[in-house]
Amino acid sequence: MTDFAPPPPPPSFEPQTHVLPRAEDFFRSPSLISGFLRICLYLILVYVLGYGMQRLSSLFAGREFSPFAPRRFAAAEFAGLAGTLAAAWIMSLLEKRSFAAYGLPLRGAFGKLFWLGALFGLVEISTVIGAMAALGSYHFGSIVLMNAAQLLRWFIFWAVFFLVVGLYEEFEFRGYVQFTLAQGLGFWPAALVLSLAFGAVHISNPGETWSGIAGIVLTGLFWCFTLWRTGSLWFAVGMHASFDFGETFLYSVPDSGVVFPGHLSSATLAGPSWITGGTAGPEGSVFDFVLLLLFFYAVHRLFARSAGALCVPDLLDLRGVDETFLAPAACAAIHLRHLRSR
Repeated sequence: MTDFAPPPPPPSFEPQTHVLPRAEDFFRSPSLISGFLRICLYLILVYVLGYGMQRLSSLFAGREFSPFAPRRFAAAEFAGLAGTLAAAWIMSLLEKRSFAAYGLPLRGAFGKLFWLGALFGLVEISTVIGAMAALGSYHFGSIVLMNAAQLLRWFIFWAVFFLVVGLYEEFEFRGYVQFTLAQGLGFWPAALVLSLAFGAVHISNPGETWSGIAGIVLTGLFWCFTLWRTGSLWFAVGMHASFDFGETFLYSVPDSGVVFPGHLSSATLAGPSWITGGTAGPEGSVFDFVLLLLFFYAVHRLFARSAGALCVPDLLDLRGVDETFLAPAACAAIHLRHLRSR
């Protein structure tokens, strides 16, 4: 008998689906369970790397024992920022994404968004303090840093320090964790959860109040809104840094319930706590709540959503950016650049 080879199977015109390897599928999966596990891994990395950085930073902290002593606090913030960014960089390698997908694109560093945010922060604290002063609840007092060298030293120290604080806290609460949690929950549920957590971590501050915590939560939601509309954390970083700098140094009032040394004047607050914010400081004032609501509208007008813009998931993925995270305007901008490059 003659053996005949079986005829080849007919060609298939069905689309071929690429099946991801299991590990890659885990690190790219948008499911809530996978995202939760990745966040746990990220937090472990943050803890391990942060602990190492803290040990190194303690060499520069001197013998100050208070956790709010400037040198000790600065060393802790630097260590926290370094550990957080390093952990996110490791996760970006595992997830095969660009680090910029987590909200801090290097190309936007200290660009227009950062300086616009810094302007918003200074306008916010200056307006709130101005309203207090108009009602006789804020008094600047006298300049306490009379020596020019001392004045310059503290000016530079607080400017750099609050820049680090802005980077650290914004990325800690609205960077990698916001990106990952948004894939499973959606952007705004994730933003609400993390804004509540942002307020909760300030509860232990000496002098903090519930109105101050509420102000912090609202501020966190506003910074999430700027992320949603701009696709970047740089606006929030600039605003965070300048507002804290204005509170602590320029106007010399409590910052989240803490009065730091090295402030410009012997300022005092007097009057009902709904005006002054009480021991929490201006962020607990009713004026700050009103101003933040106005800021929501201002950002809504400045960074309007692009109606009808097409967003291509595959195109975004090539750039290491997830469509569930990007603001519609930022998504449209990426697509427009793609069209122009064709």
